[in-house]
Amino acid sequence: MKFTKMEGLGNDYVYVNCFRETVDNPSEVAKKVSDRHFGIGSDGLILIKPSEVADFRMDMYNADGSQAEMCGNGIRCVAKYVYDYGLTDKTSISIETLAGIKYLDLQVTDGKVSLITVNMGSPELIPDKIPVISDSKRVVDEPIEVDGTTYKMTCVSMGNPHCIVFVEDTASFPLETVGPLFENHERFPKRVNTEFIQLLDRKTVNMRVWERGSGETLACGTGACASAVACILNGLTEDEITLHLLGGDLIVRWDQQDNLVYMTGPAQVVFDGEIVL
Repeated sequence: MKFTKMEGLGNDYVYVNCFRETVDNPSEVAKKVSDRHFGIGSDGLILIKPSEVADFRMDMYNADGSQAEMCGNGIRCVAKYVYDYGLTDKTSISIETLAGIKYLDLQVTDGKVSLITVNMGSPELIPDKIPVISDSKRVVDEPIEVDGTTYKMTCVSMGNPHCIVFVEDTASFPLETVGPLFENHERFPKRVNTEFIQLLDRKTVNMRVWERGSGETLACGTGACASAVACILNGLTEDEITLHLLGGDLIVRWDQQDNLVYMTGPAQVVFDGEIVL
């Protein structure tokens, strides 16, 4: 099986062009290729396929073999792949995912895609739909007690649940201790991803994220989008901000008139290869 390993802000997947390759048991293949000692090493497997409703389709599998709906970092890599490897010459494309059709704009430098903007859809702010247990119409700057400490949280769903907390300094914040307590807190029926945000100015923030089921990760695209929405809801930033994540920078803009969130970031090819399954 021929493959390409790619990464978006350190979020790395094995990509397979299913216009040419056939993957019979993607869950098992995902587990094998993702293993960092006995396989290729990745966060999962993404299959690039034809689509009847969009330009392309992405099927995504986590490292444990489970299928996932969407990945903001992964879809940027799909966009780079289909352009750089000659599957399209369009710079505005649509990609079918389990979370619906996503629309992407590609910035090309010297014949290769350098930055990709993804329309990530509308943020969900109704507590029951996030879900978070609350009597409010929106959870914005709402107190939550975690292990005897009261924090202020803002909750947003971008197709998955996020809890955003503002802190003085992300670098020194005890994420490994506090993250799991938020993730498994009784107010989050489906657990939660938690973003800890340090404001630098009205256009720039630092972000660290504790992802449910994964722990701290280098980057989370939906988390960056949810964090930008939370910053704006609290009146702390402009409508477009740069987020400094451990894996690099993302630019997120919330168009409040159309209620759409746009995420711009890089994608890189690491290497091409072939593996015997």
